[in-house]
Amino acid sequence: MGYQVSRRRIARIMKENALVSNYTVAQYKVHSKGCNESSISNIVDREFDDRNNLEVAVSDLTYVRVGNKWNYVCTLVDLANREVIGYSAGTNKDASLIEKALLRCNYSLKDIKIFHSDRGKEYDNIKIDNILETFNIKRSLSRKGNPYDNAVSEAMNKVLKIEFIYQNKFETLEELELQLAEYIYWYNHIRIHGSLGYMSPISYRNKTGLGMVA
Repeated sequence: MGYQVSRRRIARIMKENALVSNYTVAQYKVHSKGCNESSISNIVDREFDDRNNLEVAVSDLTYVRVGNKWNYVCTLVDLANREVIGYSAGTNKDASLIEKALLRCNYSLKDIKIFHSDRGKEYDNIKIDNILETFNIKRSLSRKGNPYDNAVSEAMNKVLKIEFIYQNKFETLEELELQLAEYIYWYNHIRIHGSLGYMSPISYRNKTGLGMVA
């Protein structure tokens, strides 16, 4: 909104309203069981900004505790406005989880030009290949062992963990899926982003005309 406010003032206002900031807590991280050795290149090449509507969709997975087991969440983000255009949750870290996120996309898959991900084995599967070939979507892969090549998805996962996963306790997958849907709606329609001029992804899409697909 254009206000310039000092950290001390923010701290005072937060204290008066009994507000505390979210923070990262240590979590057990499941180790990768291998990566995709495909010769597919990194088409995106860290060019994350100034992308057209649905020109590039990036994807990644993260972990969430459900009951006493690990479950997984997959997100699909449009680089044009950082909107989560597809997502899924499941008990297995496999191609079906990515397939579900793709097929749940809020927009027509034929409008996506490039699908970018890391080299996780769950992305190297005939299910994913068939979807991308059917809708004529080019594939882009991060370089091996280089998380910065998928930085937007990595940042999305960090936000998802801090704002949603670490703030809630899930006993069943159904409970996770319901609350995840509510969070994604809030993230897309209400949560403001500094990189979008302090607008929500949907507000930014509507203001800039990104909703119109060529």
